[in-house]
Amino acid sequence: MVLGSLLFFGLTSATLAQKTPALDKVVVAGWSKPITEITNLLVEEEKGFFKAHHIALGYLPGAGGGDALRNLLSGQADVAFTDPGSFFTALDKGEKLRAIYDIYPQNVFNVVSLKSQNILKPADLKGKRIGVYSLSSGTRQNLQVLLHQAGLTEADVTVVVTGLLNFAPLMQGQVDATAATDTGLLIGRQRGLGGVNVMEIKNHLNISSDFFVVREDTYAQKKDVLKRFLKAYQDSAKWMIGSPEEAAKLAVKYAIDGQNPSMNLDIIRLRNESSVSATTAQRGLGAFDMVSLQKGAKAYQAFGVMQRDILVKDVVSQDLLPPHTPAKR
Repeated sequence: MVLGSLLFFGLTSATLAQKTPALDKVVVAGWSKPITEITNLLVEEEKGFFKAHHIALGYLPGAGGGDALRNLLSGQADVAFTDPGSFFTALDKGEKLRAIYDIYPQNVFNVVSLKSQNILKPADLKGKRIGVYSLSSGTRQNLQVLLHQAGLTEADVTVVVTGLLNFAPLMQGQVDATAATDTGLLIGRQRGLGGVNVMEIKNHLNISSDFFVVREDTYAQKKDVLKRFLKAYQDSAKWMIGSPEEAAKLAVKYAIDGQNPSMNLDIIRLRNESSVSATTAQRGLGAFDMVSLQKGAKAYQAFGVMQRDILVKDVVSQDLLPPHTPAKR
């Protein structure tokens, strides 16, 4: 009887093991440390969005989109959370990459200066010291976009690496202006930044801020894993859009800058807004606006980020995105 029970238990355990598939590890190389605006990626232990799709999620911090791509190309990560400028630059150097999900279809970058500097238009940046998060960040790439509008290049300004929380150098007079994001500006204002002039890059080039990018061989060989990863990410993004208050509370626990729930909520709402667009309303979160993206590629080529023509249809794929069912009216 005991032997029979043991045999039954053994068979049951073996059956359960067969029915429970192993988790596929996917490491995301981020452009940042684990901060509030990516709370949906940080709460996996608690919410299990990725585990539900048999994905074991890992996150590798970085210092800019270029850093994320380096970690991807070195094999330390499977997916890069990176900006278009860094993506185009890597493609121009001959890297075999593919963008598979548009994380933030809105351009969230800006250049901020104290009112006392009287910097009101891109031409006013000539001869100025301008802060960027890092030389491999989207802040630098988008600063180049703005300079190009005035016929300027980086040679006409002094670029200063200030780190992620780069409004302290601005307030202390170490730079005349700083390139940042909408959430960075929000944090700066809540820390006493005061009166500023803000030039939003989207008014000049409303290209997406960040994509998920993979190596070409990963795209070719791991489509099932990537499909499940994107579905899990989309689920997490939908949760943060639908439950910003819960996300703000969890950010206190999981984000390194998440000590203030009220500030967390403001940051999360901004990031939720940048996750949606007319394109995503029609085709679901993660969908690319290919026309806008091609215009962006041409613009980056015009100011020298890349030398060769890049057709986005050759380096952007939407076949891994979750099926979209439009909401009923």
